[in-house]
Amino acid sequence: MPVSDDAARPVNPLRDPSDTRLPRIAGAAGMVIFGVTGDLARRKLLPAVYDLAHRGLLPAGFTLIGFSRREWTKPEFEAYVREAVEKGARTDFDENAWRRLAAGMQFCPGTFDDDAAFDRLAALTEEMDRDRGTRGNWAFYLSVPPAGFAQVCGQLKRAGLADAPPGSWRRVIVEKPFGHDLESARSLNQTINSVFPEDSVFRIDHYLGKETVQNILAVRFANQLFEPFWDARYIDHVQITMAEDIGLGGRAGYYDGIGAARDVIQNHLLQLLALVAMEEPVTFDPVQLRAEKIKVLRAAFPVEPFDRTTARGQYGPGWQGSEEVVGLRSEEGFDPESTTETFAALTVEISSRRWAGVPFYLRTGKRLGRRVTEIALVFKMPPHQPFRDEQTASLGPNTVVIRVQPDEGILMRFGSKVPGSSMEVRDVNMDFSYAENFTSDSPEAYERLILDVLLGQASLFPTNTEVELSWQILDPVLDFWRSSGRPETYPAGTWGPSSADAMLQREGRTWRRP
Repeated sequence: MPVSDDAARPVNPLRDPSDTRLPRIAGAAGMVIFGVTGDLARRKLLPAVYDLAHRGLLPAGFTLIGFSRREWTKPEFEAYVREAVEKGARTDFDENAWRRLAAGMQFCPGTFDDDAAFDRLAALTEEMDRDRGTRGNWAFYLSVPPAGFAQVCGQLKRAGLADAPPGSWRRVIVEKPFGHDLESARSLNQTINSVFPEDSVFRIDHYLGKETVQNILAVRFANQLFEPFWDARYIDHVQITMAEDIGLGGRAGYYDGIGAARDVIQNHLLQLLALVAMEEPVTFDPVQLRAEKIKVLRAAFPVEPFDRTTARGQYGPGWQGSEEVVGLRSEEGFDPESTTETFAALTVEISSRRWAGVPFYLRTGKRLGRRVTEIALVFKMPPHQPFRDEQTASLGPNTVVIRVQPDEGILMRFGSKVPGSSMEVRDVNMDFSYAENFTSDSPEAYERLILDVLLGQASLFPTNTEVELSWQILDPVLDFWRSSGRPETYPAGTWGPSSADAMLQREGRTWRRP
């Protein structure tokens, strides 16, 4: 049978997008950062943009425009960005890479209520399209409080910046929090979608940009080893923990009224739950991946009664390592009468054949024993043990732990015989470490997410539906806490309030101490 010329011609690896040896490089584009002088931009966004440029993942004509009320010149803006990059970049500072990036930097002074400033911004983007070859492709990063979203989006629409010329695109990037309850989240989504269609909205959850979070999908669906046991027949419960060892510090005023559940559980931890519990997608196309996460969130619900299945607390004075620290109510800028929690834990179940009856315990807190984020799948004990009780006294349940940070990797805990003449079984660990197995450092989450925005890859960004379903899960718990008085106080440096231990002990379980 004759072979066509096209079939016979070898694939050019320099042009084949499926060749995994090739890096993904963004096409012609520029980015505007609103709130460029803020803490997030200085610590995360600007270093991430430089790291992408240093790694050769941005186009030659990439343009970065900063928008702020400062009356800076271009050289002053460059000096500010350079300082942020030298302090926060993951990769080494390279003068040549810096000069290429700085050549495309511009600054637009103004405030969000200044029509003239947005008109200047529109003119500046058109100028960059001509001079830098950005081709009308612009991403607008709203590194501002949610209260400013509506005003900025309205100005972008008024100035014509939200409307892409034919063959080009416009995208908006928004940071959490995505509302403070279901009603406000819906209102916020409607505001943004009145200017940008949903497929042009990229909601940043930086945890989804972490390599180890994405590795959940690889571990589950690339291996026959795990998936057959990843269900209610074998798993007793799942613990998802994000613990911090720091206090509020200078964020006390911002944090009051938000709390640990809104700050972490509604977004980060429920997204991790969805990735752990979802069914295998047909492909990793954004539409397919999001559809499976949405199925999980639709089926998830908080377990009642909340006085037994949830816990909250505020950290008190104590010791963080060798340092004595003050309690929350002594933090500068925090209302000592506030009931805002710095520790939150709740129980979630999923109404599905795979997970029916398996509790997912979610917890997060500040001033805890150490900084760690992990997912622990705790297996059921075997239905029959041919050992005497004393032979397995040191044996616990099998556990698979996915460590998201800081020691990224996967740990498997199982029972093994202790060397010697007697039969004694105790727990041992098999420990996979990213740092020990891969020579290259993992990119920072914001590097991956910014690059995905420029590429139009939406897999790692929550949709309207995901955000609203997450609030539907959390809102009943928040409503209960609102009428439950002051949170319990726990000493700094411990693992939270006693009520958190009690919520698991009632079911014959205990929290892991990472």
